[in-house]
Parts: sequence; structure tokens; C-alpha cells
Amino acid sequence: MKKSIKKVMCAALSTAIIASSSVSVYSNNTAYAEFISNNVISRECPAYSSAGIGSASSANDKHYFSFWNGTAPDYLAYDLSNVPEDQRQRVIAVWYNATGQFDYTVLNGSSNGAPSDYTIEVNAAEGGVCPEDGWEVVETVTGNTLHSRQHIVDMSGYNWIRMNITGNDGKPGGYTSINMDIHNVSEGISDSFIFYGDSITACGMMNCYGTGFAEYVNQIDSKYFPIQENGGIGGIRSSEGAENIDRWLTAFPGKYVSIAYGTNDAWGNPSATEQYYENTAYMVEKIIESGKKPIVPKIPYSTEPAVGDNVPAYNAMIDKIYENYPEVIKGPDFYKFFLENPDLLSSDGVHPAENGYAAMRELWAKTVYDKIYSAEEIDTKIDGDVNADGSFSVADTVMMQKYLICEGNLKNKQSGDLSKDNVINVFDLCLMKSMLMEQ
Repeated sequence: MKKSIKKVMCAALSTAIIASSSVSVYSNNTAYAEFISNNVISRECPAYSSAGIGSASSANDKHYFSFWNGTAPDYLAYDLSNVPEDQRQRVIAVWYNATGQFDYTVLNGSSNGAPSDYTIEVNAAEGGVCPEDGWEVVETVTGNTLHSRQHIVDMSGYNWIRMNITGNDGKPGGYTSINMDIHNVSEGISDSFIFYGDSITACGMMNCYGTGFAEYVNQIDSKYFPIQENGGIGGIRSSEGAENIDRWLTAFPGKYVSIAYGTNDAWGNPSATEQYYENTAYMVEKIIESGKKPIVPKIPYSTEPAVGDNVPAYNAMIDKIYENYPEVIKGPDFYKFFLENPDLLSSDGVHPAENGYAAMRELWAKTVYDKIYSAEEIDTKIDGDVNADGSFSVADTVMMQKYLICEGNLKNKQSGDLSKDNVINVFDLCLMKSMLMEQ
């Protein structure tokens, strides 16, 4: 019945639509934006520290399970003089510590060798011998409580970069254990991710155990090796995520932010779905306000009844997030994945086993590659441009008519929602008709 009504209404409307020349509503907008690779440029470059070259080289070899270990005060310096200058005009310096708690202050964890006080410095000296002086401070960090950080650095005219650590746990003499990569972002930042979440994220998105997310992406397409921070904290719920998201986002200069809470919210608690939705919506809004792109995966399936019985209701809230916030990128459907592969769960029926975590990272890489890397990003600001060709014309109305009578799809649904009510219907087609008549 609904389909017949749509056909009648659309047929009547289509006879009234007049032909129009193709007119770009926003002439300064382009329909597609190229995804920029932010490749690693520091892999196995000469590395130095007061602890010795051998130890320093563990920070930028191809193995994330090996670390540079030092005692503050100490430094980790890279000679990038052999990297082409056009690949190091602007960089991101990112360091990683192996602790499983992204922010150890949230649930009273341990810093486990993460630096709390340090500077990022550059030097214009020629390569070959680590300079003793001439270092210029470009960023100063004090009181850090995170186990990884990214720093944007202008390296124009400089050959060296270093992280000069003066304190751990807010005091000198502490133990330091990190890896550090330098990525080229001279043409912009696209390839940078952080994954906020609970213990499933904390255990699953580390880059030092097995094949990491960035390595899986690189296996799919060698052009890419993303910057990847693990923002997981064991035991955390969406409420703690919402309480800390503003502070965390100020420390993250990257582009893509995943929020994967819900297992602990659902554990023994079937009635807090609305609060979970409000917390998640708050985090999504904060990510969008910061100019970044939110990614939200589905909560994993669990064979533990105290969790598994409640997860579908919480995942329904994620569907509501998808509906109400079209900017959200749909992450992996971990509910479906572990429902179909329960053997990848550990004995507690909640946390994945080691091979389950590896499968999660691989699925993350495949999902991100399909939805971000290989998908051209549509500019949704061109009203009515449902065929995503960069302009609005009668061809868009034809596509809209076919969509409404269930005979086709829209390439750019957001531009078809002209009435801004989060629903695409015949009223949007009427507005498209009016727009054509006014041209």
C-alpha cells in the first residue's frame, strides 16, 4: 500500500518538475575530498639518547613490542636529515607507552613508565652527529596522565626532533618506556585515529601485542600506515567517558575518534539504556564540535547472561545514534561478529580471547578502509545534490523520485533532507521542485 501511494504522489509531482540547467548552490565547495596518507617517516632513522644508540633504536624499529627505556631526565632524538624536506615540513610526533590504561587517573591505575613532564624540541643542525645544543622547544607538557600523545610540529628548516623527558609521575628520576613515530602531515591530517573505550578496547587496540590496527591497514593498502592511539580504560562506562571527553579531545590533534562503551553499562543493568544514549550522544556532539569525525561500533555480543541479555537494548541506542547523528561513521558490528564467532571469546564470555582481539583489530582495519580510505567523502552542503556530482540539477530529482518509489538509492542522503527533519520523503521532493523552478 505504501509503495502504491508513493508512486501516485511522485508521478503527480514529476509531471510538474521543469527542466533546469545544472547550478552549483555552493560554488566554493567541491563534491569530493581526497584522503591524505600521513605516512611514518621515522622508521629506523638514526636514533639517540643518553641511554645509548642501541636502546634508542628500539623506539622506532618495526616492532612495537620493543621499547626505548630510560630514566628521566633523558631524551629520545631522531635524525630526519635523510628524509626529503617536502615530507617533513609539518609532522606529528606520536609516542606510545605499553600500559593498558589510557588515562590512569580515571580508575586509579598506574602510569607504568609513561612520561608526565617533557618538551618536544627541534634542531637545525646537520645530520650525522646528535647536537648537544641549539635545541628549540616547540611544545611543553606538564602533568601528563595519558599513555600516548600526538604533537603537531613545524619542522621547516629543521633536521632533528626530540622528546626531552624531565619527569615521570610528576617527579624526576622516574622510569620511562616508550615507542615514538614521526608522521608526515605536510598536506593535512587525515590518517590519525584514537579509540576510546573500555577493557575490550584497552586490550584489543594496543599496537605492541600481535599485529596492530595500523599494520592491518598497511597490509590492505601499503600506501597507508595510520597514527593510532588506544584510548581504552578497563572498567570504564559511558558516564566516565562523557565526564572526560572534553579534556581528552584537547590532547588529540587527529581526525577520527571512536567511542566504544556499553559493555560495562549493560553488565547487570538492563534499565540504563536512556542514560547510555545521553552519554554517547554527548560524546558524539563534543567530537563533532571539535571538528573531528566520530566513529561508533556496536557493543560486542557476550555469552555471559548478565551482559549478553542486556546488550541488544543498548545496541538499539546505538542505532538511535546512527539515526539522529548522520555524521557518525558506523564502526564494526561486533555484536554480529561475536554472535557468529563465539569461539573467539575468552572463558568469561565477555572479553575476546587473544585470537579474538586480533580478529577485532583486523575487522576494524577492514571497516575503516571500506568506509573512510576507499570511500570518497561527499560534501553534504550542496542542497539537493543527492547524486553527489557536485551540483544540483533535474538529475537529482529523478534520483529522488526513484528512491521514493523504492527503485533506487541516494548517493548523498544528507543533501536530500532539505526539510532538515532527519527524514527523506515526498516533501523533500517538493522542495527540490521549488528550487528548480527558482533557478
